Amino acid sequence: MELQDEILINAPRDVVYAALNDPEVLKACIPGCEELIKHSDTDLEARVVLRIGPVKARFGGKVTLNPENPPERFSLTGEGSGGAAGFARGGAAVDLEARGDQTLLRYDAKAEIGGKLAQLGSRLIQSTAKKLAASFFTAFAKEVGTHEEA
Repeated sequence: MELQDEILINAPRDVVYAALNDPEVLKACIPGCEELIKHSDTDLEARVVLRIGPVKARFGGKVTLNPENPPERFSLTGEGSGGAAGFARGGAAVDLEARGDQTLLRYDAKAEIGGKLAQLGSRLIQSTAKKLAASFFTAFAKEVGTHEEA
């Protein structure tokens, strides 16, 4: 499964980059996130509860950040397990383009799923993934704007 999109965020690139590396901001924006622990500048651990179609599961996973060219670009990889519900693993490349006082955020993500989740069908999974991504970036844009004004 692949997801690509972009969003214009009403904050300068350095503010957006810092927020993407702030566990409290991420926790507030990730749908269903119960816990997000930063073990180092590049390693995070998360616990997220999601409902995908008829399957509701608590996922535990790890995310590794790779700051390739901060603050213009970075990538992340991760994997998580939802017990009997299955697993997910993947990664994303994120580009941040400065546009005056705004930032254009582009992402290109790829994911692989298995277990009960994979049996739900690619349309449902793709649709749910797009909704979750849209929910995250909408919340993120609002959160960064809130921090920007403070």
